[in-house]
Amino acid sequence: MNFNQPWLLALLPLALLPLLWDGHARLRYSWLALVPRDTVSTALSWALRVAGTVALTGLVLGLAGVYRAEYQIESVGRGAEIVLLLDRSRSMDQAFVSVERKSLPQGFREGQNLLEDGMSYHPSDSRRESKGRTARRLLAEFVANRHEDRFGMIVFSTLPIHVLGFTQKQEIIQAAIAASDIGKGLSETDIGVALEDALSFFYDRPYTGSRLILLVSDGGDHIDPDARERITRLMRKNRVALYWVYIRSYRSPGLMADAQEPPENADAVPEYFLHQFFQKMGTPYHAYEAENPAALQRAIADVNRLENLPITYLDTVPRHDLSQYAYGAALLACLLLLAARLLEVKRWR
Repeated sequence: MNFNQPWLLALLPLALLPLLWDGHARLRYSWLALVPRDTVSTALSWALRVAGTVALTGLVLGLAGVYRAEYQIESVGRGAEIVLLLDRSRSMDQAFVSVERKSLPQGFREGQNLLEDGMSYHPSDSRRESKGRTARRLLAEFVANRHEDRFGMIVFSTLPIHVLGFTQKQEIIQAAIAASDIGKGLSETDIGVALEDALSFFYDRPYTGSRLILLVSDGGDHIDPDARERITRLMRKNRVALYWVYIRSYRSPGLMADAQEPPENADAVPEYFLHQFFQKMGTPYHAYEAENPAALQRAIADVNRLENLPITYLDTVPRHDLSQYAYGAALLACLLLLAARLLEVKRWR
């Protein structure tokens, strides 16, 4: 136990007063041996003394602000340490290449999940849910189904922004995902800097289970050689797997170049370049192309299925205020003393 104001504990010796003196005057007899022993009265007298001690002790402990300090417990579950790396560029506010749906109802609203195979549309069609909003909704569902994982989160465009450190608290994670929907994104992205920032989550952390970065982005990037070398070294050193959920934009080329395309042209396309770099890192890597909400949902479901290995984690139990219990015990003791006082028979002379 700890105390907010430990100096008040100097008042604790006052709690011994009821044990040393019961507060009643003694009747005088010529010979005490004539007075019969009353066991019930003796027990009742000591019970009231103890109640007085409890009342004073509870008041002192409550005033001193007694509390139980936070502590950590080690648990073993199934899951992973996951860094959500979410693209927050302006293109994520556009629509998918296509949606799948079975029927188009009249007067549908923005944000509805409408699915029909092969239905193409231009990103200027604002009636449909944007890629970023769909990604956040599915990530929220993904997190809600993984109670034993530890999640961190970064959103990025030109620069990465740390949104959340590693935690298992579902309310905090869901709030972080929802908060990334505020405002409009910037026009440029730097995936290299964002990846290095995501890898910093694992610095100086004991390896207790699966580690992965879940990159959700709708574009590639040309990363300079020095950054590629740093990312490769850190991925191997920290034993981190990379999952890239690539959301195809309108007229985007995808991740795989055509066989007839010259190599120099393939290297010029950011998506091709980044995909090839990830494949050559020598660490676990999985890529998914999502052209519509259903494909994105299948990709995230596959991640949920693959990364479910045993993991050891430390959970912090927060500080707990105990002063309410001290005041409660003092109140009960005072009520007992009050009841005894009201039932007391006046002494005859």
